[in-house]
Amino acid sequence: MKEYKKRIADELLERKLKGKGAVLIEGPKWCGKTTTAEQVSGSILYMATPEDKEQNVALAELNPSLLLKGETPRLIDEWQIAPKLWDAIRFEVDHRGEEGQFILTGSAVPADMKDVTHTGTGRIARLTMRPMTLYESGESNGSISLSELLSGNSKISGINELSLEDIAYLCCRGGWPRSLFMDKDIALDQAFDYYDAIVNSDISRVDNVDRNPERAKNLMRSYARNIGSQASNETLKNDMINNDSTSLDTDTILSYVNALKKIFVIEESLAWNPNLRSKTAIRTSETRYFIDPSIAVAALGLGPNDLINDLNTFGLIFETLCIRDLRVYAESINGSIYHYRDASDLECDAVVHLRNGSYGLIEIKLGGDKLINEGAQNLIKMENKIDTNKMKKPSFLMVLTATSKYAYQREDGVYVIPIGCLKG
Repeated sequence: MKEYKKRIADELLERKLKGKGAVLIEGPKWCGKTTTAEQVSGSILYMATPEDKEQNVALAELNPSLLLKGETPRLIDEWQIAPKLWDAIRFEVDHRGEEGQFILTGSAVPADMKDVTHTGTGRIARLTMRPMTLYESGESNGSISLSELLSGNSKISGINELSLEDIAYLCCRGGWPRSLFMDKDIALDQAFDYYDAIVNSDISRVDNVDRNPERAKNLMRSYARNIGSQASNETLKNDMINNDSTSLDTDTILSYVNALKKIFVIEESLAWNPNLRSKTAIRTSETRYFIDPSIAVAALGLGPNDLINDLNTFGLIFETLCIRDLRVYAESINGSIYHYRDASDLECDAVVHLRNGSYGLIEIKLGGDKLINEGAQNLIKMENKIDTNKMKKPSFLMVLTATSKYAYQREDGVYVIPIGCLKG
């Protein structure tokens, strides 16, 4: 058995178990939800075990309390195949009156929740797990803390050990835990296997709607070509139409996109709405991302050398990797990641915003003096637009890079930080 690599979610899970009767861990397949939950579970029920699945589903209908007996916290893995368990767990939590009774894990939102009568509010906490960050997988040395930057610590020091070739490989390999223990060429196959499972099975099984695998491939390629943008469903449709033999409409596109959301393949970034000095109109469209850059790479049929030879595409894929890591780091400190773009096309790739109102502005660039300067100038322009009489000043301005040798602060106050130095 492979050694368990500690996850940022470990502490979040233990904290949530102390505050609620049950915790629901959601996220994509293969990201490590079950393994993380197993570390703290007192007993385990694997709902989807082939020899027991039918019986488990039947019991969930007839006598769900039998499935809930066991040492606590009791892990119910792949609970979504029997949605009626939700109300049973909620009832059991109320009846026992104790925290930390159950952990639920699932790689999809249940297709049918019509028989569920309670939201679980106040009883069941939610925790989203994503593929591993570079810090969790050991590729980032973690010399720079996002938390400390948000707290106003201006003294930073870090040396980046990752080359452009390393970053290209890590984008293609992704943050899938099992791939860390494989030879590099085998590890690169995992994202393609994941992609094949999505288009041939998962996208249809999630809600029992038969979807065309070739159309699913076409959509995911289009989505990959539009990552980091606010492309509409109409734009995706027009991009797909030349490769689709049948007529397409936006409702069909929406159905496929929603299915990918339910299985945690895509995760869009919400628009940030700050108080501004001017009345500039803010674009409210969500920004499109895959939950892991390797899925986008697989959808496009690319490898590390392809990214090195196409820096424009590489930049978008790298942005997806950074957004993945930033989301995990931000959530560990009670924060969220947003995107900003206004009517003048002033854009900020990522805004990390904490519950207490502290925030930082981040531009994502592969590297090089020209791109770093552009990013820094953009951040300063953005900062000058914010009405600091109505909200806090940003805690920091950061250009997040792939290849800078050092983490440092420029004379204009902007931080330049390689992703290989960052942690939460």
